[in-house]
Amino acid sequence: MADRVLLVDDDDRLASMLATWLGQRGVGVERAPDGRSGLVRARAGGFDAVVLDVMLPDMEGFEVLRQLRATSSVPVLMLTARGDELDRIVGLELGADDYLPKPFNPRELLARLRAILRRGAPVGPTEPVLRFDDLEIDRDARQVRVRGEVRPLTGHQWEILRVLAENAGRVLTRAQLMDKVRGEELEAFDRSIDVHISRIRSAIEDDAKAPRRIVTLRGAGYVFTR
Repeated sequence: MADRVLLVDDDDRLASMLATWLGQRGVGVERAPDGRSGLVRARAGGFDAVVLDVMLPDMEGFEVLRQLRATSSVPVLMLTARGDELDRIVGLELGADDYLPKPFNPRELLARLRAILRRGAPVGPTEPVLRFDDLEIDRDARQVRVRGEVRPLTGHQWEILRVLAENAGRVLTRAQLMDKVRGEELEAFDRSIDVHISRIRSAIEDDAKAPRRIVTLRGAGYVFTR
């Protein structure tokens, strides 16, 4: 499946050129002309990466990034026409994954995108235990531990948590969860996944009513946060 990228840039000519060029190379591009619309679309999820311009007509790209990082760890590549080293430092400190000054060669943009997508890919099967602070997901033992204590989950719940954790930072719809939890009889549209998510939260969250690990994005799906 092709990668999906959100391009947040008010330069219509550049955005159109990049969308066409990247599309020809297997990268689907959705465009947003300003910070507010870009933030709404990024939060809705479904993107593998965000290309974010610093200079936007309504708000700085840094502010978009700051607000996005409050709820999402989607990879972000920032663009700037200023080429200021301080901009690069600020962007990276706010959580950008990479930085590219304008003007740039689209081939370099694609290479940098592929690099951050590789870094953000799900952890491979060579690492049996996924660790997120005090939460451990042991794929070999099929156990979930919080501060060393095993938390019981059903087979369905274990598989859903594993898939979410392996795709940390990416929004997954109910249909995608059903597709990725292979061999399990889950119905995407009868809310059964919602019930399983609720029970997983009760097992792993300090406060299931205010979850910090498995976050619901209304109208989009669920995201496991790092």
